[in-house]
Amino acid sequence: MEAPGGSDPDAIVIGSGPNGLVAACVLARAGLSTLVLEANPDRAGGAVGSVQSTRPGFVHDVGAAFFPWGTLSPAFRDLDLGRHGLRWCSAELESCHPAPDGSYACISRDHDVSARNFGSDADGETWRQVAQWYARIEPHLLPMLMEPFPAIKPVLRLLPVHLLKIASVFLSRGGGLARRWFHSEAARRVLPGLALHVDVGPDDWFGAALGFMLGMTATTGGYVVPEGGAQSISDALVRLLEHHGGRVMLGARVDDVIVRDGRACAVRLQDGQEIAAGKAVLANTDVGALLLRMVDREYIPGRLVEFTERYPRGWGTFKMDWALDEPVPWAVEPARRSAVVHAGDSLDDLSRFTRQVRGGDLPDNPYLVIGQQSLADPTRAPEGQHTLWAYSRVPPQLGDGGWEAHAQRFADVVEQRIEGLAPGFGKTILDRAVVAPPDLQAMDANLVGGDLGGGSNAWHRQLLFRPMFPYFRYRMPVERLYLCSSYAHPGAGVHGMCGYNAARTVLRDV
Repeated sequence: MEAPGGSDPDAIVIGSGPNGLVAACVLARAGLSTLVLEANPDRAGGAVGSVQSTRPGFVHDVGAAFFPWGTLSPAFRDLDLGRHGLRWCSAELESCHPAPDGSYACISRDHDVSARNFGSDADGETWRQVAQWYARIEPHLLPMLMEPFPAIKPVLRLLPVHLLKIASVFLSRGGGLARRWFHSEAARRVLPGLALHVDVGPDDWFGAALGFMLGMTATTGGYVVPEGGAQSISDALVRLLEHHGGRVMLGARVDDVIVRDGRACAVRLQDGQEIAAGKAVLANTDVGALLLRMVDREYIPGRLVEFTERYPRGWGTFKMDWALDEPVPWAVEPARRSAVVHAGDSLDDLSRFTRQVRGGDLPDNPYLVIGQQSLADPTRAPEGQHTLWAYSRVPPQLGDGGWEAHAQRFADVVEQRIEGLAPGFGKTILDRAVVAPPDLQAMDANLVGGDLGGGSNAWHRQLLFRPMFPYFRYRMPVERLYLCSSYAHPGAGVHGMCGYNAARTVLRDV
């Protein structure tokens, strides 16, 4: 059966998250007729979108809400989304890391500002030196980390001294690196805290890389937010896709990838409709859903089925949104000027948090990532009022009644945690929305158990092990079937590189 609106496409992309849309844009720009199938009946974008979940006029991001890769991603730079309406906004400071004792460290794109606000004068100078070194190597380091593995050319552009220094960082535990570089607790908690954006704790082997990259990209690209909400990113990608003749079909849930003669040749929708793909099918999906449900198992090697059935998942995510009648009254003044505030009191506190979550317990002093989007983008709230967004990492499932029984009580714990850093916070709240792990998965099937990272982001789930060896270069066991989601290299983050790399692989193949 033909796709609605015309002949069957050359390429079908399953899922319209940023990786799927980036892949579709690259294919359409190259001249392939491209159709994106999205299960959500209302909007494209997956976890990169916006809703008014508290009160009218307050725009809240449903998933990702600040974007360290927004201005740095090679995919976004190549696609030039600014020509299609995307505008980035910045706060005065990128990130603040306060503690109840009044200590703090801040990250700014101005190295002098960071140096004056990084725990101590000595630690501030260390940060300045690291950030200046990183700025020199970033043009070669980002392609090395984000292009299809192994990226040989970018490696060759880095001098041996830089490669050795990078290796000394990436082979470290986050806590160990922090103790080597810094002396104050305020400075030491910054990079390991950033690594907890996913499931990497301060004591994990080779766990320093992610926190280091998130910290350093804050000094170059910054923690920018899109004007009007995260949906603006998805909308700009859709406009670019349509500019090149591609289409998005909403309310189109794919149940099956049809294989004939060993090749992916079509998809079957939930309503029974079949749509043929002339050249390729790209899946911006959970790898488990693709290989265990969408593709008949007779086409998947047995060992791959076994591994996928026990696929290593990341932690769950507990997210909250607030409508506020005034800005958060942080006790530490720089936090009032920061795009993001991270609540983690010390290395010991972060280690304890990690043990609790991995042990299946709700944390009693939760680590929080707190986004203040309306400080940078006033369009997010009515004049004089503000939005607030926050998440913590949690077990994906709970006993004793599950998340339905625990969500509101844990939301109170989160608010008390912020109150401890911002006395009077509770009085600013007009309304709140609570999103537990099951709610995230119901919104986007890729967020299995509330996992935002496309499976575990531990060191042994990266590079040639993402999603699994030997399928780390986007080609799946079935010919002309490709994985383009964050379950593929380079993994978590709104950078579009999983889709970008996959699409370029398709173009080489077809």
